[in-house]
Amino acid sequence: MLRHASGALRRVAARRQASTLILADHDGANMTPSTLAALTAASKLNETSAVLVAGAPAAVAEQASKAAGVEAVFHVDAPPSAKGIASFVEKGGYSHVFAPVSNNTKDFVPRIAAALGVSPVTDICEVVSEDTFVRPFYAGNALATVKTTQPVTVATVRATAFEKVEAEGGAAGVEAASIDAAVAPELPEKISESSGDSERPDLTAARVVVSGGRGMGSGENFAMLEQLADKLGGAVGASRAAVDAGMVPNELQVGQTGKVVAPELYIAVGISGAIQHLSGMKDSKTIVAINKDAEAPIFQVADYGLVADLFEAVPELDSKL
Repeated sequence: MLRHASGALRRVAARRQASTLILADHDGANMTPSTLAALTAASKLNETSAVLVAGAPAAVAEQASKAAGVEAVFHVDAPPSAKGIASFVEKGGYSHVFAPVSNNTKDFVPRIAAALGVSPVTDICEVVSEDTFVRPFYAGNALATVKTTQPVTVATVRATAFEKVEAEGGAAGVEAASIDAAVAPELPEKISESSGDSERPDLTAARVVVSGGRGMGSGENFAMLEQLADKLGGAVGASRAAVDAGMVPNELQVGQTGKVVAPELYIAVGISGAIQHLSGMKDSKTIVAINKDAEAPIFQVADYGLVADLFEAVPELDSKL
């Protein structure tokens, strides 16, 4: 049963021009920057949007309330059920539900769409109009313009395709909402959880990313990339080949089946440039490639390329910083 504390939801619903609900993505302690990009996507439809922060402490809802373009924030402590959120959407009269692409939303958003009886529009990179969107396919090598006639549009947003709204400056109110909590089997069972103690920025939010591929040879050799990334204030990434070889954990994978990044500077070291990897980083502002194979596909998308032995080039680059 859906319950909410005040009339803010009714006020939002009453104004059809402000009918977009953003499902905030978070890590349990902080709202992810990708949510700010989803707000930018929503701004193509409405000047302001409502944000639902679910399964996170109140501090995350406060972060959302400060973002530009937020009209109201609704907070739910416990992880909600997909049916509960669908009911929230219906009662609020929302015409659009946007969420940034993440491991969490890839799992959850399709279930919300199913509960609403609609098909989700995934990975949108452009908002053309209220019912028309552009999304990539064929590993990002082609774009499809999709038109939907569904009563509610549920979409995931490719964060790297949109600038982020300002994280500060807003003053939206935060209201407690109550939505039916998720229960087994909908609520996944946590088997284990691990996190590194690195102070490096999150891979998807970093301004600089230094990635290594199969050419690194071993996990131990990634230490030189970590040192370079630390000097540049960046994050470390990897190709699928490096991850599959056990050199680095899966959380560092960049590409079609990993994370999509678009930093100001992307340094690809020992990465050949398979299409699956390029789809995850080709929108980077500046791409630098270091590879001893002059015919490597990575050089086709690189702004700057260095044909050299990485074990000589990277230490030399590091020594100059």
